[in-house]
Amino acid sequence: MIGRTLATYFAGRFVRAILLVFGFSCAIIWLFDFLELFRRTADAKGFSAGGVALISLFRVPSIAEQVLPFATLFGAIAAFLGLSRNLELVVARAAGISVWQFIAPALVVAVTLGAIGTALWNPVAAGLKDRAEERLYELTGRDKRLNPSASTSDVWLRQDGPNGESVIRARQSLDQGARLGDLTVMSFDRQGRFRARIDAREAVFADGAWVLSQALVRSEDQAPAEHAAYTIPTYLTIEQIRESLSTPETISFWALRSYVEIARNAGLPAYGYELQYQMLMARPLLLAAMVLIAATVSLGVFRFGNVGRLILGGVSAGFVLYVVVEVARDLGGVGIVNPALAAWTPAVIGSLMGFTILLYREDG
Repeated sequence: MIGRTLATYFAGRFVRAILLVFGFSCAIIWLFDFLELFRRTADAKGFSAGGVALISLFRVPSIAEQVLPFATLFGAIAAFLGLSRNLELVVARAAGISVWQFIAPALVVAVTLGAIGTALWNPVAAGLKDRAEERLYELTGRDKRLNPSASTSDVWLRQDGPNGESVIRARQSLDQGARLGDLTVMSFDRQGRFRARIDAREAVFADGAWVLSQALVRSEDQAPAEHAAYTIPTYLTIEQIRESLSTPETISFWALRSYVEIARNAGLPAYGYELQYQMLMARPLLLAAMVLIAATVSLGVFRFGNVGRLILGGVSAGFVLYVVVEVARDLGGVGIVNPALAAWTPAVIGSLMGFTILLYREDG
């Protein structure tokens, strides 16, 4: 078996390489996001460069989650190439250490980073993203054009209540749909006749009703009237609102299971929540697959040449795996494929592919 000292040395090389690539990626993400936010919000009331920089910093962890598999791939390739260039892997082979033994520390590092990313990084990223959205909404106010994180399409919600049906159009959705910004409500009576149009700055869901602030009510038989607070009762529950308006990516890993149970108990589909939970659970295996793919294109580089071609092959394989993950996400998110199957299949296929290639090259 590989000695503890050598295993620790190899693991340290992989940790440094992966974290270096990941840190560099986060810095690039922050820089470009800051520049875009600066450009879009420079004319907003209350604008400050420091405030925009902080908002962008809060947004980085959520975006960086998507970069972690590629950081693992490129970091592992760099670590393998460094070990090969310094002939350290050659010495290890001469000492009777097999490829599986010096890949094992890299796999342990990948699985550990994946577990940390799921259990610790994801909850922090979700919380910081919510804070960033709050600060950005406060900065941009009603002007959706200044908010690059706002959806390109408005949020629509049709509901029923004791006073009749109403249709809500909002330009911004916060707090998993429990808070709407810059909204217009078309209200109808129990017979389906138009009652009033209500324009409000904000609406907050509380105890079976929407509480609108700074509302302007227009109706056919009354003059327009402004209300500091205006209430619209609804039969909707917070679970139904979250299912309709929230995005699973903004929910902490530790809260996803409760969201799944609440949605199921309410008789609502929970495909999106279940898929996100399973994908976070499968992340350690996905990162391990990236390490195996990196090993297939890096270990024999300095023995057989063709450095550029082999590295390009590794990058292409990682990109193909990413495409497979996104396709599986789309299929699992709408229930066409079982969410657990959609989440775990790409990681399992990538791991088996890397394992098979290494087995053929090294032991075949």
